[in-house]
Amino acid sequence: MPRVPVTRTPVRLAPNCTRVITKPFAPGGDLSLDPNSRVGRIVARILAMSEADVATTLRTTEDRFAGRHADLRAVLEANLAVVAEHAAQMGTLSSERRLLMGAYFTHEYSIESAALCNPSIVKAPDQGGLRRGEQRFILSLRAIGEGHISSIQFRSGVISADGGIEMEALSPYVHTARHRPPVYEKAIFHSKLVELHAGNEIVAIVLDMLPERFTLMELEAVLRDVDSRHDFSPTDVQVTRTIHWLASSNYDSSFAPDSKLSERILFPAGPTESHGMEDARFVHFTRDDGTVTYFAPYTAFDGYRILPQLIETSDFVSFQIATLNGAAATNKGIALFPRMLNGRYAALSRVDNENNFVMWSDNVRFWHQSELIQTPARPWELTQVGNCGSPLETEAGWLVITHAVGPLRQYAIGAILLDKQDPARVIGHLAEPLLEPAEDERDGYVPNVVYSCGSMISGGQLVLPYGVSDAETRIATVRLDDLLGALTAAR
Repeated sequence: MPRVPVTRTPVRLAPNCTRVITKPFAPGGDLSLDPNSRVGRIVARILAMSEADVATTLRTTEDRFAGRHADLRAVLEANLAVVAEHAAQMGTLSSERRLLMGAYFTHEYSIESAALCNPSIVKAPDQGGLRRGEQRFILSLRAIGEGHISSIQFRSGVISADGGIEMEALSPYVHTARHRPPVYEKAIFHSKLVELHAGNEIVAIVLDMLPERFTLMELEAVLRDVDSRHDFSPTDVQVTRTIHWLASSNYDSSFAPDSKLSERILFPAGPTESHGMEDARFVHFTRDDGTVTYFAPYTAFDGYRILPQLIETSDFVSFQIATLNGAAATNKGIALFPRMLNGRYAALSRVDNENNFVMWSDNVRFWHQSELIQTPARPWELTQVGNCGSPLETEAGWLVITHAVGPLRQYAIGAILLDKQDPARVIGHLAEPLLEPAEDERDGYVPNVVYSCGSMISGGQLVLPYGVSDAETRIATVRLDDLLGALTAAR
C-alpha cells in the first residue's frame, strides 16, 4: 500500500540565541558568608569603588543589557538578595551601588542556544477574534541551552480554514515564573516516599508531627526539630534529604497575567528537574461537565535519574507542578487521553522503555495499572516504540501518533488506531512510517531523528509539529481521511 501523503509546511522554528533569561550568579558556586570567601571578596571590591566609577559602570551595563530585558533594574535588585548578607551596610548604600552589586551577581542564560525541539500542540483557551473555520493553537517546545538544560517555552499561532498555518509574533523578552510551594497531603506524600524506598521510622516520626495537610515551611520546621533531638545515622540523613527533595519537587508557578505567552518560560525550579524539564505532552482535557484543564506529563531529570511529573493549568498563566506516583508512572513518554473513559483517567506510556502500554487510574497523579498494547514488529521500529503525544478522538477510533526506532537509531513517526470503546485493542497500524527524516533533516544535535510530543486535528487535517534531529521544529500536515483510510485498511 502506498505511503500516506504528508505535506511539510514552510513553518520552521530554529533556536534563537538572543532569547535569554537572567539567573543569580554565584562565582564558583560559592555563597559562603565568610568575608574571605570569593563572594565576600567581590562585595568588598564593589564597596571600595568610587561613586564616579559606580555610576559609570552601571550606566555602561544598562546601555548594554537594558534592551534585552523588560525591566533590568528589577532583576538586578532581586538578585542583590543573593549577597545581601555579605554587606552589613547594605541599607546605607546608594541605589546605584545596590544595582551594580546586583549586576555583578547576575548572568544571562540562553534558553535555546543548543536546540528547540520535541513540540506538542493544543487548542488555545482563547479562540476570540478568529474568522470562520480558524483555530488558535498553543505550541509547547523543549528548549535546550548551555549544559544541556531543558526548559519549556510556548508559541501561538492560527490554523486557517484551508489549512494554512501562521505563527503569531514572538516577543523579544523572556521571563521565568514566580514559584511558591503548595500545600501537601500527608497520605499522598507518604505513598510517594514509600515508592522511593524511603519509608523508614524517620519518615513515620516526621509525618506524625505534621497535620494532614501541611506546608513546606511546616515540614522544614519539623525536620529541624527532629534533627535537633535525634542522632541520625547516614541512612537517616539520606531519608531526611529525600523528604525535603520530594517536597521541593512539587510547586506552583505563575506569570504576570499581562505577559505575552511567548515570554513565559517554565525553567527548572525543583531538585528533580535541575538538569531539565523534558518532552512535555500537553493535552486539552475536557471533563464531563465541559470544563477544560490542560495537563502535560513531562520528564524531570536531575542529572542522574528521571522522574515523571505533571503540569496542570487552565490558562497558561498559572501552573501546578506535581510528582506522578505509582508503579506504572515510570520512564518517559506518558500521554493522557483527552477525556475520562468509563469514569477513569487513561494514558499511554512506555513502562518498560520499549513497548506501548495503556494505563488506567481514578486519580490523575497515581498510576498503578498498565496493559501492553503494542510491541515492535516492523523493520523500522524493531528497537523500540512509543507515543508521540495524546490520542486524538476520531469516528474511526483513537488515533495515536507513534515514534519508532530502527537501524542506526533512526527515529521515525508512525500511527496506530485504537478501538474507541476498548483503547487497549489496536485495530490499525501503518505498514510504513508516516514521517522519516528527510535529507535536510538528518543532521543536528542528535542526528536522524523526527519526534513529536503532540498533534491536533483541525479542519479535516492532522497538524503534526515535530522536532528535527534535536535541532529545530517544523510542522507537517496530513489529510485525516488519508491517514484513517490507511489505518482502517490495515485492520
